[in-house]
Amino acid sequence: MNRDILVFANGDANDGVVVRRALETAHDPLIAAADGGARIARYYGLTPHVIIGDMDSLSADELAALAADGAQIFRYPEEKSETDLELVLLWAARADVRHIRIIGAVGDRLDQTMANMYLLALPALRGIDTRIVAGKQESWLAQAGVNPIDGAAGDTISLIPLSGTVRKVRTDNLYYPLKDEDLFFGPARGVSNVLKGERGSITIADGVLLVVHTVGRA
Repeated sequence: MNRDILVFANGDANDGVVVRRALETAHDPLIAAADGGARIARYYGLTPHVIIGDMDSLSADELAALAADGAQIFRYPEEKSETDLELVLLWAARADVRHIRIIGAVGDRLDQTMANMYLLALPALRGIDTRIVAGKQESWLAQAGVNPIDGAAGDTISLIPLSGTVRKVRTDNLYYPLKDEDLFFGPARGVSNVLKGERGSITIADGVLLVVHTVGRA
């Protein structure tokens, strides 16, 4: 099938230019929600095709209305090892997709927001273009090899090591260049760089960086 999937998590809607772009550019997307993320999908005028989770955030009436609108509901026990969003992403990875955009993954719980960012590292998502979008920001993982950046001059790019030391990081077309330098877990060496044109890149020898791309100067 090789489709796009829009995944709605149970955080905040965080409407903004990057979210709207993700909605507008998704090609004939499947709509999947993690439990109460169905409300975020509704906020954007969308009805989920699939809702996955323990359903502790949706009332019986809401679930009945969503089912009546055609949503498939997959209920899991409340006591489980995975978060609802993790279950949705694992389901999406099995659905032969090329492109996942996650909306509603940033909220007022720091632990959940951080855990959601770490879910980008799920082995099942390797090779799938998976990004968290919120407001005017998108976040994704850069791994060994060349990782392109598309945007506009003046956009803010932050590189945050997730895997301990990230080896030999080289940047192209960023204002503060990195020239085969190591980035270490802890210091903020890679935060608040600036894209100099419409395209740039990050090349990594080994390790994983969280890339946070903010439209304009942050």
